[in-house]
Amino acid sequence: MSTSSGRKHRSPQKIYTDRNLQIVIGIALMAILGSGSIGPVLPTMADALDIPHEQIGLVITAFVIPIAIGTPISGVLADRFGRKQILIPALILFAIAGAACVFAPNFRTLLELRFLQGVGAAPLESLALTLISDLYSGNMLTAAMGLNASVIGISLAVYPVISGGLTSFGWQYPFLLPLAAIPIALLAIFSLQIPKLPQQEDFNLKSYLENIGHSINNRQVIGLLCAVVALFILLFGPYFTYIPIVASDDLGASAVTIGIIQAGMALSLAFVSSQIALFPEYLSEITLIKVSFVVYTLALIITPVLHNIWLLFIPSALFGAAHGMSFPSTQALLGKLAPEEYRAGFMAVNATVLSIAQGLGPILAGGAFVVWGINGVFVGGASFAVVTFLLLSRIFAKRPEPKSSNIG
Repeated sequence: MSTSSGRKHRSPQKIYTDRNLQIVIGIALMAILGSGSIGPVLPTMADALDIPHEQIGLVITAFVIPIAIGTPISGVLADRFGRKQILIPALILFAIAGAACVFAPNFRTLLELRFLQGVGAAPLESLALTLISDLYSGNMLTAAMGLNASVIGISLAVYPVISGGLTSFGWQYPFLLPLAAIPIALLAIFSLQIPKLPQQEDFNLKSYLENIGHSINNRQVIGLLCAVVALFILLFGPYFTYIPIVASDDLGASAVTIGIIQAGMALSLAFVSSQIALFPEYLSEITLIKVSFVVYTLALIITPVLHNIWLLFIPSALFGAAHGMSFPSTQALLGKLAPEEYRAGFMAVNATVLSIAQGLGPILAGGAFVVWGINGVFVGGASFAVVTFLLLSRIFAKRPEPKSSNIG
């Protein structure tokens, strides 16, 4: 199947059969494997390597730092030299450095290998989003982003289970999982069909960066990036950081119970994202994004008043549904607005903003906790969601949307 025929003739409902998209989703799954599978390993690893508990978080930090630094650089390189030229070495480095952690004799070596693995992971998420935008347009792009988010949602529930099971044999075994990047790299080499992009014979870095800056300095793009920042601050602040605290400290939940509740969020995210292609027939992507912040607000408001652990499934499901509406919609619209000749760099800015928001979420929620206590985290988060809704309503009310972008 050629790429062009995939764009023109395949319906959004059947897009999951596209081999190109299957490979790209495999890349996206590798992008989150490095952090999504590490949680269950940490306690056993700390005991085995005699790591102080206050330092165990460095295993995650060592992986994330090169991603934050390397993502925008990899975007420039992918536009300059080509997607596969950056993607294939990144997948191989991710696999080899990740698997090498199995043989780490001490904590320092483990951190060094995790850093190298993070270097390999740096291009993966932004290039996955870039490739989806290269391959599809219109409602097909929205459907592809939705399917990608849906599979990621499922993986967020599955990865900890697999990792936890492997950890029962030893802390090293979950680090074999990144070897899955090798067959994905081979599929990308031999089977991934990427549209031919305009050749940049006289590449000028200054001009390239200025053009990306001009593309981002756009009311719609800024509005979408604000939405991305807000949704990840809410997800990684009040939800991932403080709903477990409510469950444990106030309701006496075990770690297993908390994991089950958060798996409900992942499954809700997966279901709503899988249906995202149907929404544009009734609601535009911008409307879905604005509705998602109403849902976030509702989830945050009801959380502090719940007094039964299993009722936390309600805000968890609401968070998953909101993220399932907002994330693929923002990514689809950004993909439509990204100039073809600097799309990788443009989407790398998006991925960098996303990573920064993930880091800001726990910090801002922690500040609210210190000042106002646990209820303040959720009241503050709900207020933030309302402000974001009002801001987006203002930003997108001023101009008529471009017909080709389906923004409205």
